[in-house]
Formats: sequence, C-alpha cells, structure tokens
Amino acid sequence: MKKSLLAAALMSLFLAACGQQADAPEAAASAADEAASAVDAVASEVSDAATEAESAAASAADTAVDAAASATGAASEAQ
Repeated sequence: MKKSLLAAALMSLFLAACGQQADAPEAAASAADEAASAVDAVASEVSDAATEAESAAASAADTAVDAAASATGAASEAQ
C-alpha cells in the first residue's frame, strides 16, 4: 500500500507537469498535497509497526526472563 500511495503521488506530479501551463500551479499544489498525505499515511503505518514491534520484543523478553527464572529455580531444587 505504501508503494501504491507513493506511485499515485508521483503520477499526479508527472501529470501536473505535462498539463496546460495555466493549470500547472493548481495541479502542482494539489499533487504536492496528495504527496504530503501519502507521506503522512506511510509515517503513521511505520509508527504503528514500530509500536507493535516494540511490544512484541518486550513480551518476548519477559517470556525469556520468566523461562530463565523457572530453569534456575528448577536447578536449585534439583540440588
């Protein structure tokens, strides 16, 4: 989805550049707005993915600590 948004923004810029000279400033502004929206959407998706990755890493670390504590406790009881 990120690539398609970026491609749409670039296509809009290209079409604006190929259009009539009278419409060029308005089309360029519109294309720039679309590109900015696409960038914002991608940034939001990246932020969400980073948050999910951080949460998963913290959960994995907690699980590893719990497993190590259990193994240590079992080894202590075995002696």
